[in-house]
Amino acid sequence: MAAVSLIGVPMDLGGARRGTDMGPNAIRIAGIEAALRAQGHRFQDLGNIEVADLARIDLGDTSARYLKEIVAACSDLRDLVGDTLDAGRLPLVIGGDHAIACGTVAGVSDHFASKGGRIGLLWFDAHGDMNTPESTPSGNVHGMPLAACLGRGAEPLTSLARRLPMVDPANTAVVGVRSIDPAEREIVEELGVRVFTTREIDARGMFAVMVDAIEIVTGGTAGFHVSFDVDGSDPAAAPGVGTPVPGGLTYRESHLFMEMVAESGKAVSLEVTEINPILDHGNVTADFAVEMCLSALGHRII
Repeated sequence: MAAVSLIGVPMDLGGARRGTDMGPNAIRIAGIEAALRAQGHRFQDLGNIEVADLARIDLGDTSARYLKEIVAACSDLRDLVGDTLDAGRLPLVIGGDHAIACGTVAGVSDHFASKGGRIGLLWFDAHGDMNTPESTPSGNVHGMPLAACLGRGAEPLTSLARRLPMVDPANTAVVGVRSIDPAEREIVEELGVRVFTTREIDARGMFAVMVDAIEIVTGGTAGFHVSFDVDGSDPAAAPGVGTPVPGGLTYRESHLFMEMVAESGKAVSLEVTEINPILDHGNVTADFAVEMCLSALGHRII
């Protein structure tokens, strides 16, 4: 069993809809600590990263809204993730919108780079998250974190880690995409990132897709980070998200994704993002997120 440290990042600066700042406390209310302890993990809660109050800050450049404040929170997150890994514990980062991934991945990348290694990145999402300030139709930074982790986009984000890019595109796999902007598609093609769409999952099955995805993120790496946006799952399983897209991965496909993460034995960190209690029903999305964490950390049916 693992030593797990929960880090909350109550941020909703990266998206257009308020509410994801309540995600960390929603998952605590859903019983993440008791569930992980019952599974045998050595759990600690490191509390929440400080995030600027939306009501007290300026929008900034509309091509990357609230960028300064997002970078500040991600810098603190990077440092705490690095400290957690240095202590031999697995960071479990709970958002907050998906812009937080820039900080999480920077911290994981820095930790392994200091040991002469590199990491893979397994990204679960309905969206590509590969916009830049030049390509974005909205200016919302939660649509840019994967591009930033791969070295494209706003310099304050891409330079959060000492290694540039934080992760090699060849060691990155994106699973569950079913909504992508035209300009974003061009960035995906330029970088050569392997994207497993819902169409491919329909045709081949989640098991076959995950075999390929895990091979990509483990090839020559010291391990991989899992960034799980709950909107990758169908709204029937996870209704409380800011940008729901119909036709997502089913409850069982989502579990299989996480079960195969656990079976690989190579995941070094995990984050769950975009839980929005304002849009939820009875905290079922946070309950679902707890189940996903349990599967990623080794829960088995038998």
